[in-house]
Amino acid sequence: MTKVAQKAMALPKADNNWSTVKGFIKDHFRHFNAAAVIEAADAYIAHLDNGGKMFMTLAGAMSTAELGLSLAEMIRQGKVHGICCTGANLEEDIFNLVAHDHYARVPNYRDLSPAEEIALRDKGMNRVTDTCIPEDKAIRAIEKQILDLWQKADREGKSYFPYEYMYQLIESGTIADAYQINPENSWLIAACERKLPIYTPGWEDSTLGNIFVAHVMKGDISSFAVVKSGLEQMASLAEWYRSTSKNSSIGFFQIGGGIAGDFPICVVPLLRQDLQEDCKFWGYFCQISDSTTSYGSYSGAVPNEKITWHKLEADTPRFVIESDATIVAPLIFAYVLG
Repeated sequence: MTKVAQKAMALPKADNNWSTVKGFIKDHFRHFNAAAVIEAADAYIAHLDNGGKMFMTLAGAMSTAELGLSLAEMIRQGKVHGICCTGANLEEDIFNLVAHDHYARVPNYRDLSPAEEIALRDKGMNRVTDTCIPEDKAIRAIEKQILDLWQKADREGKSYFPYEYMYQLIESGTIADAYQINPENSWLIAACERKLPIYTPGWEDSTLGNIFVAHVMKGDISSFAVVKSGLEQMASLAEWYRSTSKNSSIGFFQIGGGIAGDFPICVVPLLRQDLQEDCKFWGYFCQISDSTTSYGSYSGAVPNEKITWHKLEADTPRFVIESDATIVAPLIFAYVLG
C-alpha cells in the first residue's frame, strides 16, 4: 500500500448521516459561516441544558417568510422564553394565518417595472420581496375584530401591550374559522399558549399601528393610551429580566438587526448602570445577519463592541453568522430540536 493510500485510510471519514437535518449539518457544515452555525447551535443547547433561558429577537419579514414552521415548535418545546419583534412580525403571523391561500409569490420581483408595481398595488397586493400580502383578505379581514378589542379596552379604561391584544384575538376564537394554515405552524399561537412575553418597540411603524392611529384620529378610540408605549414595554422587559435572571442565565438569539435587537439588549445596561443593580449580563449571544460593519453601524457591529456597553461579559459565548436568516434560522432550530 502506498503512503498516500495509508494516509487516506487514516483520515476521518464522513459520517454520511443524512437522515436528519442535524446529521447533515454536522457532516457538511465545517468552515466559515457554516461552522459558526454548528458552534452557535451547540452553545444554544448547552445554555439550555445548564438551566438557561433564551430570549429571541425577530427583525425583517420573518413571519411572512413563514418562520413559524420551525419557530412554533421551538416555543412549544420550551427552547424560547421571551421574544422581541417588529410590529410587522407580530401582525404578519396573523395575516398569514387567515389569508395564506390568497398570498401571491412574485419570483421575478427583481425585474418588476414601476408599471408592474402599480398593477400589484391596484390589486391590493402589498409586496414584501417576492411575496404579496393581500390587503382585503389579510389586513382588513381582522381589522374589525382587533378594533373591537381596542374599543372594549377603551370603554373599560384599560391599556394593554400590542401582543396582549393579539393574544386576546387568538383566545377569543373570532378568527378561528378563517385559519388557512395549520395553527401548529403559527409561532404566535404557540407563544400565546405558553404565555410568552412579546415586546414590539416602534409598534406604530406597522400596519396595525397605523390603523390604530387612524382610529384614534377618527374618534373611534378616545386615547393613544389604550396601547401601552415603548417606554412601558422597556419597563416591563426590565422587570421580566430582573425576575427571570435571578435563577437563570438568559441568552440572546438575534435574527436580523434593527430595533428588534437594539431595544431589548439594552435592558442589561439599564439595570446595571441606570438602576445601579447587580444583575447578570446576557449569558449567550448569537446574531444571524447580513449587515456589514461600517461607520457607526450597530446591526453589523461585532459582539465584542457590546462588552463596553455592559451588555455582554468577556466570557459570554458570542457568535455571528453572516448569512440569510430565512435559510439559517430554520436549520439551527432543527439542530436544537434534534
